[in-house]
Amino acid sequence: MATTGRRHLVRDFNHFITCYLCRGYLIKPTTVTECLHTFCKSCIVQHFEESNDCPKCGIQVHETNPLEMLRLDNTLEEIIFKLVPGLREKEEQQELEFWRKNQPKENGQATESLRCQKFGAGGDGGDDDADAGGNDDYHRSDPQIAICLDCLRNTGQSGENTVTDLMKRFIRCSSRVTVGTIKKFLSLKLKLPSSYELDVLCNGEIMGKDHTLEFIYMTRWRLHGENTYPMVLEYRPRIDFG
Repeated sequence: MATTGRRHLVRDFNHFITCYLCRGYLIKPTTVTECLHTFCKSCIVQHFEESNDCPKCGIQVHETNPLEMLRLDNTLEEIIFKLVPGLREKEEQQELEFWRKNQPKENGQATESLRCQKFGAGGDGGDDDADAGGNDDYHRSDPQIAICLDCLRNTGQSGENTVTDLMKRFIRCSSRVTVGTIKKFLSLKLKLPSSYELDVLCNGEIMGKDHTLEFIYMTRWRLHGENTYPMVLEYRPRIDFG
């Protein structure tokens, strides 16, 4: 006689699909590669702003930059969306409401993101008018890429280094954003004069202003054996070799 298998409920899997930090369903599940514990992306990024240790097991993830040890788990995300009816639609609606509430200000003052979002879902800013095009929907549906902007303290145009570190080095933005746009973002955040020029480098090579982040990732970052996340770009005052 055939036996009927037990019907499982969503709550039977809650231990595997909920976040240890916020106790909600995992949104953009992100795994710590050192210990393989998974959290909501925004939760673990916020945690790493204050600590370098895994919040669940206490292991030190990285001495200086634990964000390098994070990996998105897209497969788990799809499983959760299939297990929990309506969760995908709810998250899409919340994201849409977030963008509606964070439209650029009419006076052109930019907030933190330059059509880039702080690394970690739900950054605290809206869009940045430094992005070319002026279209409110520009880039929003594009594939996203996380980058880290590091300052190289080299002597620049005036014989002294006036470029400093950003308060928030990690951002997430469209993979179609160009180096030229990144330079505008840096100039805006660092309050540099309009005549001041910057170089943006990847693995020590100066990137052209029309290079997109996707192009740099595919041809400079990944092909050079760099597997860390996010991609690191460095900036410095332009050096005059003349």
